Parts: sequence; C-alpha cells; structure tokens
Amino acid sequence: MERPVLIGIAGGTGSGKTTVATIVRSRFHEESVIIIHHDSYYRDRGEMSLAEREKVNYDHPSAFENTLLAEHLKELMNRQPIEMPVYDYTSHTRLSETKTIKPAEIILMEGILVLEDKILRSLMDIKIYIDADSDERFIRRLLRDMKERKRSVDSVIEQYIRTVRPMHLQFVEPSKRYADIIVPEGGHNAVAIDLLVTKISDILRNSGNG
Repeated sequence: MERPVLIGIAGGTGSGKTTVATIVRSRFHEESVIIIHHDSYYRDRGEMSLAEREKVNYDHPSAFENTLLAEHLKELMNRQPIEMPVYDYTSHTRLSETKTIKPAEIILMEGILVLEDKILRSLMDIKIYIDADSDERFIRRLLRDMKERKRSVDSVIEQYIRTVRPMHLQFVEPSKRYADIIVPEGGHNAVAIDLLVTKISDILRNSGNG
C-alpha cells in the first residue's frame, strides 16, 4: 500500500484556504481525508505573560513549531496516529490537552506559511496557493476575528497593519512561486476545485488507494 497523499494549501489570511480544504474533504469518504491546520502548531508561549504573548508576531515563520509538524506528518504518512496540539487564540498559547488524529489516505495541510518552509514542501505531493484580493481578505479576517475570536475592530486593524500585511508581503506572497496550482477566488472557484478533486482521485487510483 502506498503512503497517503499530502496536499499543502497556502495563501494569505482570509483567502479561503479552509474553505477549499473543507470542500475537497466533502468530495471523498469522510474517513479518508483529514485536515491539519498550521495554526495548531503555533509555539507554546505558556512561559510568557498574556501582555507579552499579545505582542508576538504570529505571522512570521518563527511563530510556528514546524519541526514538530514535520514529525507528525511523517508519522501520519507512515499510517501512525498523532497527538496534535490544540491552540487557544484567546490566551495565545496551547491548551494542555491534545487531539488524536488518525491517519488517512489524503492529508490536507492548510496555513498561510505552509509553502514557505522547505522541509514541509519536501513532504508534499501537491502544493496549492489560494489567491484572493487583499481587500476581500482583510474584510474576511476582520469579520472572522470579531465573531470567532472576540476581537475588537481596533485590535484587528492594528495587528493587520503591524504584522499581517508586512509578513504577507515578505513571506506569504513570495511562497506562491512554489505552488503547483494557483487558485484565484478561493472557495468560489468551482472549476479549480473540481480539477483538484480529479487530480487527487487519479493519484489515489494509481497508487492503489482509490
């Protein structure tokens, strides 16, 4: 039996990465697809005060524990379960509990910087970059952070200006050059998603996992 198919899905904040991953997942048997969120691998900042954690640049590559993520991906590709960290956006640190993730035929890994890291890229079978207009991305992030993370308008705007936009220009946008597929309009691009699903099906069929 061949190893699972690992697909990296990158793109700016609010570009539609999670939407694309969710739609792709819905096209296959539920137990055959898992989604790994890069955000789950933010470094544990438990030793810092909340005020200090709030000042951390979470859009810089150093904010992520990619070594642990790479180890977990290799375990999943060897068909071993992992204990994935659980990150709390309110306290800006990991919770004490973990989430058990069982291996599957398709691993979708999404995050703004998954294509920026050379080691993570080397593990991927397909590399995707979700492209979207910067104004649309900001509006989606603003609405999401206010609704899901209970952030104020001022705090979202301040963070966007201070770190999100500069890091996007420095690290996220340039990682587009590593993509095998660039998907404009994110989850609204039904044609691109259908092509991706067809490609995954072909890979699974040719590997004997289809």
